[in-house]
Amino acid sequence: MHHAFESLTPDLVLDALESVGLRGDGRLTALSSYENRVYQVQLEDGNAVVAKFYRPARWSREQILEEHSFAAELMAFEVPAIGPLNLMGSTLHHWGDFDFSVSPRRGGRAPELDDGEVLEWIGRFLARIHTVGSKKPFVHRPALNVDTFAIEPLNWLLTHNMVPLDVQSAWTRGVEAAIKAIAEQPTLCGPSGSSRGKDDSGIRVLRLHGDCHPGNILWTPADASPSLGPGPHFVDLDDARTGPAVQDLWMLLSGDRQQRTRQLGALVDGYEQFREFDRAELALIEPLRTLRLIHYSAWLGRRWTDPTFPANFPWFGSSDYWQGQVQMLEEQLEAMQEDPLIV
Repeated sequence: MHHAFESLTPDLVLDALESVGLRGDGRLTALSSYENRVYQVQLEDGNAVVAKFYRPARWSREQILEEHSFAAELMAFEVPAIGPLNLMGSTLHHWGDFDFSVSPRRGGRAPELDDGEVLEWIGRFLARIHTVGSKKPFVHRPALNVDTFAIEPLNWLLTHNMVPLDVQSAWTRGVEAAIKAIAEQPTLCGPSGSSRGKDDSGIRVLRLHGDCHPGNILWTPADASPSLGPGPHFVDLDDARTGPAVQDLWMLLSGDRQQRTRQLGALVDGYEQFREFDRAELALIEPLRTLRLIHYSAWLGRRWTDPTFPANFPWFGSSDYWQGQVQMLEEQLEAMQEDPLIV
């Protein structure tokens, strides 16, 4: 089956850039991205840019432009985020079958997340992101809740026969049990999460980075980037959504409970230098982890016609994969019964 990205040739990339006034010198480097296609392009003037071609039919143009607007707000607030360039009067362009944007190239390395000072530094900037995110709601982009990250993925996977019959019943029971457990957290359970302000549980929801894992934070050494300054800068707002602030913290935690508590403490110490952190949100960490687990399987399933996915995730779809998902769901059900981390 032909996939849309198969028509995204180097010539098309260069023609797209030329349509917005940027002439490439022919050198393209594909950057790591499964969801979209992203290229570093050397220009004839000696500079380099990053061109991002969006997966067709994933986001509407309104949703993409809302992401761009959020990035512009962050940069105006002097948060070191990387947003698209305004070219020919717009940040979003179209060429061939693709919407695309162009951003400046920024270097950096992975942050040292075992360093408390680094985590504190990241926490300060996350607070500043959330200060901007709390100023107004998203209108077009979705919320992170049990409907979008569990119920809809469950129904899609079953409707499209993605789960082998020998494990389908066990996996379905596990997801349904997880949904029932998550339903005890009002913040994650419905349309209240789609607006700004506090929901019925009293927990505030706001615009988030949404996918703040270590790979989406680049660390810049001192004096390496005068335009950004030293420290963390944030990339890839493609998954920006409405949700609770802790969504942008928990993916930075790893290790055993003691390690995660120490890491979280450093993040919150930095966060609270700029913005209060609601400790009630700590009860959402394991439910959010569970939602991501369920959503991930549907994400793989929806992308399976893209040749990149079978090549990079060959284990997806096997009975062993789904049995592993059942086991992880059981572990998450236990984790959701444990006391939250304390900081």
